[in-house]
Amino acid sequence: MNPAVVAARLHRATSHKELYGLYQQVPDVGRYAAMVGHEERWIVPLARDHEASAPAFASAHELLDALKDFLAAEEAELSDNHRFLANEAGPAQFRSLVAEFALDGLTESESLLPVVPRLPYRSGMAVFRVLIDELGCGNDEKSHSQLYRDLLDELGMSTDPDSYLDATPPEIYAYVNMFHWLASRAPSPQYFLGAYAYFESSVLYGFQSFARAAKRLGISKDAYYTEHLYIDAYHSTHMKTAIRSLEEPDLAKIWAGVRLASDIVGTATESAITRARRVT
Repeated sequence: MNPAVVAARLHRATSHKELYGLYQQVPDVGRYAAMVGHEERWIVPLARDHEASAPAFASAHELLDALKDFLAAEEAELSDNHRFLANEAGPAQFRSLVAEFALDGLTESESLLPVVPRLPYRSGMAVFRVLIDELGCGNDEKSHSQLYRDLLDELGMSTDPDSYLDATPPEIYAYVNMFHWLASRAPSPQYFLGAYAYFESSVLYGFQSFARAAKRLGISKDAYYTEHLYIDAYHSTHMKTAIRSLEEPDLAKIWAGVRLASDIVGTATESAITRARRVT
């Protein structure tokens, strides 16, 4: 789906900041109704559209081949924004990006754990192996959220997620809210499998420009980016195993997850770099 179409839906559909707040609590009846309303105006129609238009895959193997081709095409068409970030972005522009994605980086993977018991055992264990890595394998210093705090510390920025609530744009809130919906709220966890298989693979090219910018700017606490470039090839393999392990895969829902994540992650990244380019 065209990023401009996705962005337009974000702005007219719902308050993503409000939805994020609802996801952080156990809602009463009124707040639960509000949460469902936000989802029905935003992500549920997107998921349904992609599910309805999914190719008629004959097997999980065929779907994974299509995912490989989809990722290759996406990598080949990376925008000028990624070139700018890698080669030209200055310190203030890079800080702008770090601030925009702080709400995600500081809470990374915390909302994903509920998907594990929703999945069949073997598929859930493959996902759990990925999440263990995301959380540092029990080592506080190696969790991805701690790596983001280290980056913020070096840049002299706040490590309190609440300090970014008012400044986080709707596209970034959608990025964060998407993962919560996929793990806890989507009617099937198979949407999550497609989305996270896409995400763990796309990071291998999507984070290259961030890592190169950090290195070029002399940032020493760049492990948040370099760790993803190292470990996500391993994670990508586990996510494919999670899909192959399903005895009754719903291939349309899995593919809808792929396309949903591509839309929302791509829109968030492009909009954030576009805004950063205006920073002086």
